[in-house]
Amino acid sequence: ETEPLTSKKGVSDCSKGEDCKENGLLVRNPKSALRLVEDGTKVHPSQGDKGEAAQISNGYSGVQSSVPCSGEQQLMELEDRETWSKKIDFLLSVIGYAVDLGNVWRFPYICYQNGGGAFLIPYTIMALFGGIPLFYMELALGQYHRNGCISIWRKICPIFKGIGFAICIIDLYVASYYNTIMAWAFYYLISSFTAELPWTSCTNPWNTGNCTNYFSKDNVSWSPHSISPAEEFYTRQVLQVHRSNGLDDLGGISWQLTLCLLLIFTIVYFSIWKGVKTSGKVVWVTATFPYIILFILLVRGATLPGAWRGVLYYLKPDWQKLLATEVWVDAAAQIFFSLGPGFGVLLAYASYNKFHNNCYQDALVTSTVNCLTSFVSGFVIFTVLGYMAEMRNEDVSEVAKDTGPSLLFITYAEAIANMPASTFFAIIFFLMLLTLGLDSTFAGLEGVITGVLDEFPHVWGKRRELFVLGLTIICFLGSLATLTFGGAYVVKLFEEYATGPAVLTVVFLEAVAVSWFYGITQFCNDVKEMLGSAPGWYWRVCWVAISPLFLLFVTCSFLSSPPELRLFDYDYPYWTTVVGYCIGTSSIIFIPIYMVYRLIITPGTLKERILKSITPETATEIPFGDIRMNAV
Repeated sequence: ETEPLTSKKGVSDCSKGEDCKENGLLVRNPKSALRLVEDGTKVHPSQGDKGEAAQISNGYSGVQSSVPCSGEQQLMELEDRETWSKKIDFLLSVIGYAVDLGNVWRFPYICYQNGGGAFLIPYTIMALFGGIPLFYMELALGQYHRNGCISIWRKICPIFKGIGFAICIIDLYVASYYNTIMAWAFYYLISSFTAELPWTSCTNPWNTGNCTNYFSKDNVSWSPHSISPAEEFYTRQVLQVHRSNGLDDLGGISWQLTLCLLLIFTIVYFSIWKGVKTSGKVVWVTATFPYIILFILLVRGATLPGAWRGVLYYLKPDWQKLLATEVWVDAAAQIFFSLGPGFGVLLAYASYNKFHNNCYQDALVTSTVNCLTSFVSGFVIFTVLGYMAEMRNEDVSEVAKDTGPSLLFITYAEAIANMPASTFFAIIFFLMLLTLGLDSTFAGLEGVITGVLDEFPHVWGKRRELFVLGLTIICFLGSLATLTFGGAYVVKLFEEYATGPAVLTVVFLEAVAVSWFYGITQFCNDVKEMLGSAPGWYWRVCWVAISPLFLLFVTCSFLSSPPELRLFDYDYPYWTTVVGYCIGTSSIIFIPIYMVYRLIITPGTLKERILKSITPETATEIPFGDIRMNAV
């Protein structure tokens, strides 16, 4: 427990511009700055302790008791907040979160589609002026205020608290479809434990007359109506989309995929139920294993015939593409969704750091690792696509038509199946996909868990295991629609609409709230308090102007031209676009709703209500050795 401290001035003695003690808690005058002063206060000995008091060189008096927030919950807890066992646990967790399935399939596809090597120019620019500054901002916010995505807004700008609720809803949407993709990978993994992989032949019960195995020893010609055995295994055996007529007739639930998803959520639960102490150990496997496999697959791909054709296609620059607006939009969207601000994860993970941890260095290291992983993954994918083009005697562009999960589950799976030692490579490849997805799921759910537990500590503070169990059950039940025969159509709809524009809106408002309402000067002072030096002009300009404009640019581009969805041979009807926007709006609607609610419950005139709603209402605890300081 914290030792009691007293200041030289009593409560009644505090005057304008000085810090006062109120209800047993040090309350800082809003006009006073957070600074170190020479005139320290002395620590009084605790009961039975005759030792001499220690000297504090900070102008804040720590106190033993805490006060209720809004008359209900504890503002400051005496017990220390849980922290990472080791610094490397945090770094691996953040890297595991940022490096996910999208790095393997989305970046390579977007890169070759938008000018190959030329795409790296807008990608790097968007990373430097948009993605990395936002990434750094969230890490710094979480580490300083040590709260999840909901309660942190009481310390920044209370009227924006709806952002935290919106983030939790978005995370639940992601959990409802993202884990289904892992269930597909798990199904492939189980199917790989055979001498002959089931997607290598056309003699299986699910195959049709159009199935053509051009890898067979027979002289087989590839026609426009030909379908590879890998595609039929994916669409007719794993997904069974032929048993659904579309989103208006999803069909029944696949019991095989349901069991796979149940096992995945079981793994997730026992990895995160105890907090970052356990998940920080699990990521030693889930965050490092993919890099081992990527290296093995890269070496194997580079030795395949025709690999050079794929690499050339991947990196050959098309400079004319840089004049197209959509290339810059794709670059901005890719770096943003790859680094992943706006999901509450960075806030949650950073809140378990030690106060003086160098989050600036962490932001640079983890974002650089993430971007390099995306780039290297392109070589892993395109060496194999070049091999496929060589075998089919086609151009790489014809082979690389598959996008999204199909690139992994059809094209890459087929290439692996026709390599020597195909069973071994299939097993490690789908294990890699599972581990890539698992630590991203750990992170997404931890964002919700930390947010809710910090907001309602009197309800869930001592019942984390029970809350995590309820959350995983809710996510599992929410995933049932994606486990139907038409579940792949639902996954595509959620992927495009449920998260994209909603997260962009959330982070835009977050950047505005921090830079313009909380104040960029105050935020930089907070960073200086942690790191010893304030961020330079580059970071300030990015946070105040460039990053918000970056987000506004991407959001407006998306809304002005919503994607026309098509999956396999199914064209999404127009009404699905309306449904998609409704799903996306259902999360961010909490932001204006809370703003109105906040203004209604706040007493005073309209001007007073607005001023109170944009002023931080609770103290931020600043550790000073073993003593806990409080400052607004």
